Amino acid sequence: MKIILPVELADNIEPLLPSNITFVRVDSEGNFDGDPSEAEVYLNGFKLKNTTLHKVLAAAPTIRWQHTPSAGVNHILTPTFLSHDIILTNGSGVHAIPIAEFVLSFMLYHAKNVRKLEDLQANHHWLKWLEMQELYNKTLLIIGTGNIGKEIALRAKAFGMQIWGSRRNPEPLPNFDKIVGANEWKALLPEADYIVIATPLTPETKGLINAETLRLMRPSAYLINIARGAIVDENALLTALRQGWIAGAGLDTFETEPLPTESPFWSLPNAFITPHCSALTPQLRSRIVELFLDNLTRYRHKKPLRNVVDRNAGY
Repeated sequence: MKIILPVELADNIEPLLPSNITFVRVDSEGNFDGDPSEAEVYLNGFKLKNTTLHKVLAAAPTIRWQHTPSAGVNHILTPTFLSHDIILTNGSGVHAIPIAEFVLSFMLYHAKNVRKLEDLQANHHWLKWLEMQELYNKTLLIIGTGNIGKEIALRAKAFGMQIWGSRRNPEPLPNFDKIVGANEWKALLPEADYIVIATPLTPETKGLINAETLRLMRPSAYLINIARGAIVDENALLTALRQGWIAGAGLDTFETEPLPTESPFWSLPNAFITPHCSALTPQLRSRIVELFLDNLTRYRHKKPLRNVVDRNAGY
């Protein structure tokens, strides 16, 4: 069996492959270091571009299973990909711990007024009285209760927060005080202190956070997006932050990345901008490799794969 490996993960995976498996490397532009034409399995790299994906599919028409390290797959489900009979699995679960911790850092940054504290230190100024907020007893609404949403809830519950969640098919989950259906979460916005977007980007979720939903949030609410930028109407969010519809936002992802240097988001005092880095810890790579190798064993022995993507649902 031949597999295609991305250059950024090949060195981690090669020593762990069975002797009867050969591989060819592919770089971020779709250039190979060997002949991929008979490859059956494709592990794509980070931040896969459409052009690279399509070059790989054209060069290796025998691919039957593709695995992506990302949880989101909207960038893969192109018409070209969908025209092929390929099983797609994703990295759902491997990012959950670091992203959940990052969400807590966004909330604490806001609650503890860290930006103001940094300004005070930079100006050598000792302010006699600077009031902070507590997370205790605050209400957190998590839109999307998959692996990442569950890990966020676990950590937020330790701070004594009230946790609400929304999902397509509501069911009780550990650490959640309330779970509502996909069309019911808007009614909870006026009561939520923190709103976290943790849902996949699909045609149904594109622009989910817009002027209407932002208007429903309380002026003290804080919005956090660690999912995909296109889930938020960015023009509406800019207006909301400038005009005080909400108190602030922690944003790790944008519709256009890298975020253009001229973007007004950079200079908003109530926006905390990070470069889509919430999952990037040393442990992430080992989790990605472990999941792929487990699925490779399952694939070779014709057993069900983990994290199979529903191509119609988009996740």
